Amino acid sequence: MSTQPASETIVSNSPDETFRFGEKLGRGLKGGELVLLSGGLGAGKTVITKGILSGLGYDPDEVTSPSFTLVNLYNARLDAYHIDLWRLDDHIDAAVAVGLDDILADEKAVVIVEWAEKLGERVFSAYMIRITITGDGDEPRQISTKAEHLARSGVK
Repeated sequence: MSTQPASETIVSNSPDETFRFGEKLGRGLKGGELVLLSGGLGAGKTVITKGILSGLGYDPDEVTSPSFTLVNLYNARLDAYHIDLWRLDDHIDAAVAVGLDDILADEKAVVIVEWAEKLGERVFSAYMIRITITGDGDEPRQISTKAEHLARSGVK
């Protein structure tokens, strides 16, 4: 499992810093993690995803947001599923629409979900890293990270 801190908030002053945050996170992933990214349009979710995939050994220039395909699979140090829920209607069960339970069955893969708020309050048995990004335009981003696992949280 991941060796990431349980909770952390940082300020990113540029897309490069946001990318480096993701890259550091990606280097620490071991497989079995579910990274849930939330934030407004243009907040930096895809930049963090590119950083995570770079940290896993994948070329970040090859990473595109799967806004239309919904799911991209990248083969790097670990398999990584990149999911983008932005286009899904709010009345659809987003987890079912992308086959998230089946994807999470691969306990050696990393799963990254953009627009994770569309999953609602759903709880998964994977080691979850919730990342919330606030700020837009040219202003700095506040990136809050909370790592949780059902075994630690007591939820069954």
